[in-house]
Amino acid sequence: MKTQARAVVIGGGVGGCSTLYHLTRLGWSDVVLVERDELTSGSTWHAAGQVTQFGTVQTMLRLKRYSTRLYAELAADPEHPINYHVTGGVRLAHTRDDIDGYQHFVALAKGVGVELELLSAEETGRRHPLISTEGLAGSLWDPVDGDIDPSQLTQALARRARQGGAEIYRFNPVVGIERKPSGDWRVRTRNGDIDCEVVVNASGYRVNEVGAMLGVEHPVVSMEHQYFLTDSIPEIEALEHRVPIIRDPGDDFYSRQERQGLLVGIYEQACRTWGTKGIPATFTMDLLPNDLDRLADNLEGVFARLPVLAETGITRIVNGPITYSPDGLPLIGKIPGLRNAYACLGLRAGIGEGGGHGKCLAEIIVHGESEWEMWDLDPRRFTDFADQAYTAAKAIEEYRHEFVFHLPHEERPAGRPLKTTPLYETFAARGAHFGLRGGWERALYFKPEDPGFEDVPSFRHTTWFDVVGEECRAVAERVGITETTGFTRLAVSGPQAAAFLDRMIAGRLPAVGRIGLGYFCSERGKLVGEATVVRLAEDSFWLVSAAAAEHHDLQWLSEHLEDAEVAIENLTGGYSALVVAGPRARDLLAKATEAPLDNAAFPWLSARRIEIAGAEVQALRVSFVGELGWELHVAMDDLEACYDRLVAAGEGLGLAHFGAYAMESLRLEKGYRHWKADLTTEFSPFETKLERFVKLDKGDFLGRDALLEEKRRGSGIRFAPLIVDCEAASAQMGAPIWFEGEIVGSVSSGGYGHRIGKNIALGFLRADLASPGTALAVTVLGEARPAVVVEEPLYDPGNERLKA
Repeated sequence: MKTQARAVVIGGGVGGCSTLYHLTRLGWSDVVLVERDELTSGSTWHAAGQVTQFGTVQTMLRLKRYSTRLYAELAADPEHPINYHVTGGVRLAHTRDDIDGYQHFVALAKGVGVELELLSAEETGRRHPLISTEGLAGSLWDPVDGDIDPSQLTQALARRARQGGAEIYRFNPVVGIERKPSGDWRVRTRNGDIDCEVVVNASGYRVNEVGAMLGVEHPVVSMEHQYFLTDSIPEIEALEHRVPIIRDPGDDFYSRQERQGLLVGIYEQACRTWGTKGIPATFTMDLLPNDLDRLADNLEGVFARLPVLAETGITRIVNGPITYSPDGLPLIGKIPGLRNAYACLGLRAGIGEGGGHGKCLAEIIVHGESEWEMWDLDPRRFTDFADQAYTAAKAIEEYRHEFVFHLPHEERPAGRPLKTTPLYETFAARGAHFGLRGGWERALYFKPEDPGFEDVPSFRHTTWFDVVGEECRAVAERVGITETTGFTRLAVSGPQAAAFLDRMIAGRLPAVGRIGLGYFCSERGKLVGEATVVRLAEDSFWLVSAAAAEHHDLQWLSEHLEDAEVAIENLTGGYSALVVAGPRARDLLAKATEAPLDNAAFPWLSARRIEIAGAEVQALRVSFVGELGWELHVAMDDLEACYDRLVAAGEGLGLAHFGAYAMESLRLEKGYRHWKADLTTEFSPFETKLERFVKLDKGDFLGRDALLEEKRRGSGIRFAPLIVDCEAASAQMGAPIWFEGEIVGSVSSGGYGHRIGKNIALGFLRADLASPGTALAVTVLGEARPAVVVEEPLYDPGNERLKA
């Protein structure tokens, strides 16, 4: 066994073997995999083995498409064939919401080259002759849906990895992991130690045994999952083709053909976690006790949908653990807080997605980033809020909704409320409807007093549409107040703080007492992060960014510190932000503080320390809503007193409370970009139309060489705002943008602008079509709706209201 390697992958399931193989494809041959038992001996060997292209975000669609193509290539190896059946599959629809969602997903898929099809109930029955179509509204058809032998797939990936120079050590459990003084890792195994630069945790349901060795707790738990196999079915024996796969969100089951019978898996509501108190060391190639009673509530509906099951015997029941993260998506990427440590974990659909998981993770390890935006899978999307109790609650919720996609603006309740500020109960009493942002409860809108009002998530304009419109008009015409919980706040200070940040940010640093937007770029010149840079002194700064960015931004900065005399302090949990905005914002604030607020004393884009209710507040003259306004960053202990003083000061001024949905509408009208929607690692600042924040003449900074090259050669992609002609709904993220029947781009953000009374979409499209006045189309609810490119910003183009 080697004692030195460039990378060590821990875990011999499909995720680990795929990562190992893809590292060799990128030129890393000095890589090893260690497995405590035989390859596939965890959850891989008993997986149902389904392979679909369906995904609800662009990255998952691309990742799954890649997997299907890789698997077809592997299965075609004449010396090592794999049982891979491409049968097609139907995902059943029961409601209008199901159809609305499938229409969007068909369009979303088309935008990344994946062909899905919406079927009628009648056509669904024709393609799957065993199904009862009673009560169905239709289905979503995936023509390359199918199933693959999980063990054969994993062995094929391992074989390819060995051919690329990798070594695999089976029956060799990891017993410890240490950080060496050099910063490298030492992986201790039963058969000896391996020193390495990179370590990958791909340990499946033993995720937190390995996590404990690394000093972290991953937000992953295992769920028991059961499927059963049937006797041969005469109706299947009579067919000349295999029946398609079924996935049913109504009765929470899936079905595929197995030999001449069926394999039927159920996601029962009476589900349970497994292994949270420890896993026996001897549990390997093993299963859990059968418990069909847990499935009883589902079986009646399953038998009604597939009547042949009522006359068919069960030959075998499989109950095994599968892993879940809190949102059901895997953890692929950097482990928060650890240099050169990576995760390939929470692979609840690891067989179907495993090829793509390994590809993306290998790219992140070798190149620092994947070709695709990976935030939806990034382990750092969960900050310290995602403990095991929360993870278990959300995993149960996700399991119960396995085939029930999230509707737009749907806020599922399990594990909440989570992180709250002292104003949570106050806002709840005022009727706030909350959503989770980076683990923090944030007011989304304030419900009307109508006792019959109900929050109804939908792809269409829904119950809160007019409520949010009133909040927007209150901010535009009078003055509004809200709390923006969870802003990431990093204090950067020290003798070399300015030089460090100047190297990290593409633009120029603001002067003392001023603020500005700073953009972080990768070596490829793509957008990594955005922060409001507040310069408190020559060598003291605040960086304020999105709530979800806390672990991401902290790690990004820390990994680039090198030996700089710089301190980074995380202030996120110690403060909250009150936003006061609107034409009467100065009048309100003047009644709450003695600090001068006129333009001479407190100009736009400046920072001042002011006093409110006896507390010192860091006030920023900036507004994400495009109106005169201030962000007031207040210590948690002073938050209630400051809020009460501001509300009292608003008497007689028409003060209204507004939430995050109103803020979203208002920012769209200004064209303000949103991190991980309009600001992603797939596009550069130039492509995102942020040239004014890039100063190529200031000296060296991260990504400068790539941006210089891009400026020299140009780019064929450009960000642009559009007005969409649709009254029923707004465009969703990922919706295709069309020109003369050809897809030329996709939407990054969409919503209704209540101040201007128009439907807005922001997106990236072919640069030659990004000029104002260009007539295009955007898919909304399955229909290509007329759209036109417009100048940005759509509201107050001279920023006169901001500077008032």
